[in-house]
Amino acid sequence: MNPGMPEAKAPKLFLGVHARLVFPDPKDERAVLDLMRRFSAAKRFAYQRLLEGKSREELKRADGPLCTLFRLNTRYADGAIEKAKAVLDSALELGSDPRKVVFGGRGLFEQLKRKHLSGKDRERLKREWKEKRQELLYSRGDKSREGNLNLRVEVRDGALWLRIHLGTEENKYAYALVKTSHPQLKALLERVCSSSPYNTELTLKEGKLYAHLSWGEALPPPVHTKANGVLGIDVNSDPYHLALAVVSPDGNLVRYLTLSLEEVDSAPNKGAKELFLWKIAHQVVALAEEHGVTLATERLKYLRKSKRGDGLGRNFRRKQHRFAYRSLLEKIHSLARKRGVEVLEVNPQDTSTIGMLKYAPQLSLSKDIAAALVIGRRALGYEERLPKGYEALLQDESFLAHAEGFYQAHLQELEKLKRAEKNPYLRRRLSREMGKAKAALCLLSSFRGSPGSRGKAPHRRSFPGTHPWRVLKVGLVLPLLGREVPRDLSPLKPVLHLAPLTVGPWEKRMESQDPHPGGGSARINARFG
Repeated sequence: MNPGMPEAKAPKLFLGVHARLVFPDPKDERAVLDLMRRFSAAKRFAYQRLLEGKSREELKRADGPLCTLFRLNTRYADGAIEKAKAVLDSALELGSDPRKVVFGGRGLFEQLKRKHLSGKDRERLKREWKEKRQELLYSRGDKSREGNLNLRVEVRDGALWLRIHLGTEENKYAYALVKTSHPQLKALLERVCSSSPYNTELTLKEGKLYAHLSWGEALPPPVHTKANGVLGIDVNSDPYHLALAVVSPDGNLVRYLTLSLEEVDSAPNKGAKELFLWKIAHQVVALAEEHGVTLATERLKYLRKSKRGDGLGRNFRRKQHRFAYRSLLEKIHSLARKRGVEVLEVNPQDTSTIGMLKYAPQLSLSKDIAAALVIGRRALGYEERLPKGYEALLQDESFLAHAEGFYQAHLQELEKLKRAEKNPYLRRRLSREMGKAKAALCLLSSFRGSPGSRGKAPHRRSFPGTHPWRVLKVGLVLPLLGREVPRDLSPLKPVLHLAPLTVGPWEKRMESQDPHPGGGSARINARFG
């Protein structure tokens, strides 16, 4: 067990209502649009001043530049600074140059720069960019002011109205009818009647004004925790499904199942897709509640997506781009926390590799279920140890030499195929496979401590970058099974339980079984992917 493993902190739950605004008086609508333009300009101005090192307190004063230049009250000025700071923090977190941020969207801006459109298409694109750049208004709720002083929701004659302060110090307001049938409307009405705070943001889209009202609610304390076990979750794009593994507190597998996500592809529109993902989220959380366990997922911030011309093929790119990984996990996390189910995120490093090599052959599981099991065990704090058979292989020079020989021969075959290939896309694919073969050779070379390795150490198994599970993967999977990601992992079961012998077990197995799938004379058929 690893008692020092940090536990995930459950964030605050945010809810919101999206509504259409209708102005009975056209003058009010024009006044609000002018206010939104001034607020958006103030946001861009505040962003530049934050880059210069100006403080928030200095910028939002009544006699400060935001209030005087853009005719805003201090609350609107503070909202503009908050929005500007969010953009700055996002750029810094993504590692982008904050001086090169384009308000309104860089994608739309670059399209307009190219000037390849004309007429209605260009006007539509220009209007969309200007709406994103210039039409924004935001005000944060305040408990001491009983809701939201600038953008306040009121109930009059059985209808909802939004009272909009026009920004100057004088109390001038515009009124808009709030039209919505949002599921959270009842919760919003409760907050309005109880004078609880809520944030309000106004945007313009296709010439129509919309309001988004949001607020935070304290989450209930978790009822289902890892004291009863963990439900490990692994999302896979091929086949497109969710692998679930219920793990007991002692690290043993209790139950496993898969939920297909193929219906996401057949959804007729985005709304139907979202409904299906929510349905899957409810099924996952219901399973966690049934067993009284916590949820555990991988902590993945970014998944690489291929693009046309990289040689990976249209079908592979389609599978990557349909992968609703983040959207699905956000729904699962949100629903779980709302129902009192604890949520943990673990380091994703080598979960699939460990599951593929250790638990898939040992327990006769698919590699995806095995990966979910590893995720669950890692959330419980268990560290995965190498089985004795794998330890013996890593001490066996013939095994490592055989793996190096396989990749050297495979690399020569790929170079030969690339020289003969005329199709540039297939040449790129072969180049990618050659890169993987070279990386495998580098890993094996570093592990063996050969002259070309990256460092010297008293114990050769502790070279930097030579993770034993990765060495086992490159030495066993492709040379033995003929595929980088095989479905049938049962041939690894005899190897898994081999004990250290005086005569290396790899030589004995090779003498009785040569050539094996993907090795010997059949190595030309081995392929990545």
